[in-house]
Amino acid sequence: MDAWEFGRMVRRRRDAVAPEAAGLPRGPRRRATGLRREELAGLAGISADYLTRLEQGRAVSPSAQVVEALARALRLPDDERDLLYRLAGHAAPGLDLVPRHIPPSVQRLLDRLDGTAVAVYDATQTLIVANAPYDALMGATTSWRGIERNALWRHLAGPGSRVVHTPHEEADVVARLVADLHLTAARYPADPAVGRLVRDLAAASPRFTELWESETPELPRDTSRHKVVDHPAVGRIALDCDVLVVTADDLRLMVYTAEPGTPDAERLALAVVLGTQELVD
Repeated sequence: MDAWEFGRMVRRRRDAVAPEAAGLPRGPRRRATGLRREELAGLAGISADYLTRLEQGRAVSPSAQVVEALARALRLPDDERDLLYRLAGHAAPGLDLVPRHIPPSVQRLLDRLDGTAVAVYDATQTLIVANAPYDALMGATTSWRGIERNALWRHLAGPGSRVVHTPHEEADVVARLVADLHLTAARYPADPAVGRLVRDLAAASPRFTELWESETPELPRDTSRHKVVDHPAVGRIALDCDVLVVTADDLRLMVYTAEPGTPDAERLALAVVLGTQELVD
């Protein structure tokens, strides 16, 4: 790893990102043209102290997850993202690996949806990032680590979610997720992370093993377009859930909305306000 060059690149790119581009207010007293160090740290989900050590070349071997988070927060194009990986001592993710990078064009779309509950998942149904309204609606995701960020694990072995399902609906959701993971494994046979996820899920859930080893897994009808979320502060909210697939990057954007002018829209707005206040506090 070239720690000094890595830190130099992060500092240079931090200075080049306008606060508005990252969804942050500029404010009347801001002197820096780019992001403050604590702002970038918050966007990347790392401590300001760790970012300081990275920028000064005093921290070595940042994980691939940290490099990806910094690349995403800095809005790096693909070539600069790959360079950041190499400077950190990692091979840049290739076409044979499940993409986890949110390109600048998709990030701009997320910025324009900053008032809407949105989460981004990769092809293994592992959460990459969720915005503040999503966390306010569904519960904070920032503390999730490793396999906790995988939707299948959360359904089969974890705490589940605030979405209300009948037992039949829950079974259909799990079957669809397993079938989708089968397709992902076929598209990325060389990705060791996919194989590791399959082994971890099999160890955690006999039901997963049963579905995974089925010779002819059936794909249930998708009934996930409309969902009911049981929010602890405002009660049940009937929502539309649209999954937008970014084909070129194999990403899934999960977007929750309510029909304007309805009681559900009012409850959703209240849930976002209350949840966002809690996240800030």
